[in-house]
Amino acid sequence: MKKQYWAPLILGITLLVTLVIGVFSYIAPPAIFPDPSWGFQTMRSMEMGGDFNMLVGPDQDNISKDTGMFLTWWSPGQYLVPYFFKTVFGLNTGQASAVTSVLCEMLGLFGFYAFFKKVGFKPLLAAASVAFIACQQFYYIPYIFYNGGEVLMFAYAGWFLYGCFSFRKIDVLLILFVLIAGWVGFFTKSSMMLVYMAGLLCMWINISPRRKDYAAWLKNGFAIGIPALISLACVYLFFLSKGDNPAAAHSAGWRVIWETFTFPLASPLLAGFSVDELAKGLVYHPDGPMFPHVWTVIILVALAVASLWLVLSIVRHIPHSPYKIAVAVYYIVFVLFFGYSFFRQAAISYEGRHFRLVGLLVIPGALYLVSRAGLFYRAAFAVLWVFITFSSFKSLIHEYHYNSTEGVRGPSGLTQQFIDQPTLNYLLQADNRERDGIFVFTSADIGLEIRHNRIITIEPIGLDVKVDYQDYLYNGHAGPLHIVLPADYEQNGRAQFILKCFPGYKGFVTKKLSEDYTVFEAR
Repeated sequence: MKKQYWAPLILGITLLVTLVIGVFSYIAPPAIFPDPSWGFQTMRSMEMGGDFNMLVGPDQDNISKDTGMFLTWWSPGQYLVPYFFKTVFGLNTGQASAVTSVLCEMLGLFGFYAFFKKVGFKPLLAAASVAFIACQQFYYIPYIFYNGGEVLMFAYAGWFLYGCFSFRKIDVLLILFVLIAGWVGFFTKSSMMLVYMAGLLCMWINISPRRKDYAAWLKNGFAIGIPALISLACVYLFFLSKGDNPAAAHSAGWRVIWETFTFPLASPLLAGFSVDELAKGLVYHPDGPMFPHVWTVIILVALAVASLWLVLSIVRHIPHSPYKIAVAVYYIVFVLFFGYSFFRQAAISYEGRHFRLVGLLVIPGALYLVSRAGLFYRAAFAVLWVFITFSSFKSLIHEYHYNSTEGVRGPSGLTQQFIDQPTLNYLLQADNRERDGIFVFTSADIGLEIRHNRIITIEPIGLDVKVDYQDYLYNGHAGPLHIVLPADYEQNGRAQFILKCFPGYKGFVTKKLSEDYTVFEAR
């Protein structure tokens, strides 16, 4: 086969595999991460007659009344895009989530393929790079767990970077691009604003003269900065100022641990080679750590050193100046931003997904370096590629098998993780029978199944977590109350604590429809 046909063949096969997996995901729709669960609750409020982006539910001071909150903690794209497919094609939420994911994945592959070529790489290496991206475990997560802004950001980021490196001078199109790119980026995911600012810094460096012409640099900076400030100001005035958001969260003081700076420094390998996903979360691990803490620190230090070496090698040895600008700027910006955020203990978890773009950016550079290395290094990288692919598909098949054969489902079509089918069926019967009831859950996704009554989502209570009674207190009385709790809440008094948080109700009746969940009801 002629060399020029390899790139479209690789790209075509990658897209075909993506489409096939997307079809299976549509047949057995995914579960949902907590963040988009709240977005879908807002969508549910809108479907029931609420205003745009308003999360409506019973008022804690008097549950016979409703109160609304403008949801600013997360960007609206995570639920508005599936809402579009629900409205236009009559799909349920699970099916709409699957369609959103597969279209975003395909759009993202095209975007990064176009960007990698734009910054100097040949089509074959650009196609190999997106194929490597499509072999990563993080690439398949949206087909099993809809992650909202993560997959929307993947769809947009490559095209945004392509735009940042498409301009050679200041003109009207550049100013419009800067203005609109910020709005579209925020729509996909609020953390895209960091990507947006780093991308504009790349644009400023790329279009400015290499000589010390300070006047030209200043002029270009103003031409890019003014529409950027307008774009960000509009996002703040018309959206973020209407409620709380992660940036407004109070920090818990200053703290320096090994992870504070080694995690951001190690981000190219953590996020670009699925290391954090393969380790089930090196630092943030809801299901328990894979390694003891001392080994986690050793691994992070080693990954930080290797990542620094990789970035420096890219800057030194790859001849494409725009690409080197992108890698250097994004690595420095993300290390500084997240290092500072972790230092002040901001409301940001130690997860590789926050650094995804840094990981994606180093992939073509790593492939370029490997292609010019000796046979041993190329063979080692091939083995690594096969291992990542095998691990990714193994995880995908295992999780999909659960979704398709054991997954609990209701009217939303989503796979429910925190309830069983007998309990859900009982609740659905009550939902169809009543019109003035209140259903209480400890997970934001279960309430999406309730179509005719109001819902309350409370924070789950761990055995070692101190809780504030006022945070859980709901005064007043309305219609029938159904509180769904995991069975182990009956230990250590957690169930009784939650029942006392609804002082307007007495004489709770316990219904245990399975070994795993209990329904407490009062009328």
